[in-house]
Amino acid sequence: MPNTSLLPLLSSGMFVSGQDLADLLGVSRTAVWKQLNKLEELGLEIESVKGKGYRIPGGITLLDEQAVRDTMAVDSLPLLAMLDLRDAIGSTNAEAMSQIAAGRGSGYVCTAEQQTAGRGRRGREWVSPYARNLYLSAVWEYEQGAAVLEGMSLAVGVVVARALAACGVPPVQLKWPNDLLYEGAKLGGILLEMTGDPAGACQVVVGIGVNVSMPGKAAEAIDQSWTDASRINSGSPLDRNLLLAAILDELLPMLASFEATGFEAWRDEWLLLDAYAGADVVLHSGNKKMAGKAMGVDKRGALLLQTVSAGVQAIYGGEISLRPAS
Repeated sequence: MPNTSLLPLLSSGMFVSGQDLADLLGVSRTAVWKQLNKLEELGLEIESVKGKGYRIPGGITLLDEQAVRDTMAVDSLPLLAMLDLRDAIGSTNAEAMSQIAAGRGSGYVCTAEQQTAGRGRRGREWVSPYARNLYLSAVWEYEQGAAVLEGMSLAVGVVVARALAACGVPPVQLKWPNDLLYEGAKLGGILLEMTGDPAGACQVVVGIGVNVSMPGKAAEAIDQSWTDASRINSGSPLDRNLLLAAILDELLPMLASFEATGFEAWRDEWLLLDAYAGADVVLHSGNKKMAGKAMGVDKRGALLLQTVSAGVQAIYGGEISLRPAS
């Protein structure tokens, strides 16, 4: 992983002089300056104060496979076939798809410090600054084709909400079909992709993105209300290794059992976290709009929308966006 020789020296968030950095790395001050410029090119904020040196405000924690494995529960760890930790990557979902084509199966997990082509639903960019948030994609194999996907993104939302709570983050809410919210602002998102036989043996890639400590500069590219775990946790930094371990502890057992249980086993918990329960909403699909009252979801994960003209309708996922009527 490039730049990690310098990053650990700045990870505490404390100032370190340029000369101390040069001495510790055994390089010239000019070489240190060049490395600092490279870190800024990655989107990291480097603060420089004459007489004090350099620091990364708030500090930084790099992902570490052994730290994740050491933290995971003994019953979920065997389900992790491979933790593929990358520095910078186009998209963890795209890499997971490539790994499937190369023969990887259930339990493969790809995570990265940075995505250069991160994607959300409907082809939207997922802003992915270096070493600040969490981006991961997990692969699992099933025998029932596309049918197994019913409600899975909602169950994944419950999984991530549980993991955040286990790390001490205040309770979050879920927005159908795949967003994590805190007080209406987006905290994270989920993207599912499938390959294989639509009616038989297939592989599902579960992509998860969680804003952990979003730099203000990177956030300028976000076109909606957003938040991150540090902000809602009263500014306290959240160790991304602990969060990744907590997510995998919840996610992998869920994926392993989902073909047998389906979403119905997760429905009650999802309903408790429903951000729009009983709210007036508008569904957007292309140029079409449908207004009504959100009445939760059914056992297959379909949104139950009460409309004036047609009563309660079951709305399934896809290229649909739910927004508050106001």
